[in-house]
Amino acid sequence: MRAAVVTGGSRGIGRAVVERLVGDGATVVFSYTADERAAEEVVASLGGRATAVRADAADVEQVERLFARADEVFAAAGAGPLSALVNNAGVIAHAPIEEVTPQVYDRVMAVNARGAYFALRAAARRMADGGRIVNISTTGTAWPSPGESVYAASKAALEQLTRVASRELGRRGITVNCVSPGATDTDLLRAGASPEVLATVAHMTALGRVGTPADIAAVVALLLGPDAGWLTGQNLCADGGLV
Repeated sequence: MRAAVVTGGSRGIGRAVVERLVGDGATVVFSYTADERAAEEVVASLGGRATAVRADAADVEQVERLFARADEVFAAAGAGPLSALVNNAGVIAHAPIEEVTPQVYDRVMAVNARGAYFALRAAARRMADGGRIVNISTTGTAWPSPGESVYAASKAALEQLTRVASRELGRRGITVNCVSPGATDTDLLRAGASPEVLATVAHMTALGRVGTPADIAAVVALLLGPDAGWLTGQNLCADGGLV
C-alpha cells in the first residue's frame, strides 16, 4: 500500500488513519470539508508527508477533483497509481423521526452514502489491481439508538455497498471491507455525551474502556495490509466487545 486517499482526514478517526498510513510509509492525500486549520495541523504534524484537499463529500465534482489532485501527488512522489481508499467522511444528525427535516435527511445521506459511493467509484476507475478499500460504518447499524434513524440508515447503505463492491472488484484482486467503530473517544463523542455516559459505555465493553482513534486506525491498517488479502465483503466491529 503506497498511495492512499482518506476522506474526512482532518480530525478524529480520519486523522488517526492518515497518521497511521503515513507512519507505515504511504503517500496520503486526505480531504476535509471546512476546517482548514485542522487540516493544516495534520499536514504540519506529519512534516508535509500528507496532502490536504478541500472537498465536500456530498459534491460529486469536488470528489472527482480530490482524486484528480491525488493522481498528481502520487505521480510527483513516484508512488504509483492509487492503491488504497479509506471512506471515512461522515456527518451525524440526532433527532427523532418525527422531527427529521428533508434538509437534514438529504445532507446525511449525501455525505455518508452518496459521497462514499462516488468516492468508491472514482477509486475503482483508477485503482491498481490488488488494491484495498475500507469504508467506515458504525456499530449503530447493529445496535441502533433512538434519534439515529438517518445516520444508521446511511451507514447501512454503506455496508451494502461494501458487499456489492467486493463482488464487482474482487476479480481484480481488490478487497472492499467495512470497519464499524463503537464508542470512540473523539471531540464529536465528547460533545454529545456526558462523562457519566462515557463511563457507562466503557463499563459495557468487554475491555472496560471506550476506543481511541488509534484503535480504529490499527484495524483499518490491518485491512489495508498484505495479510488481509483473503478478507473481503466483511464488516469488522471495532468496539472492544460492546456489541
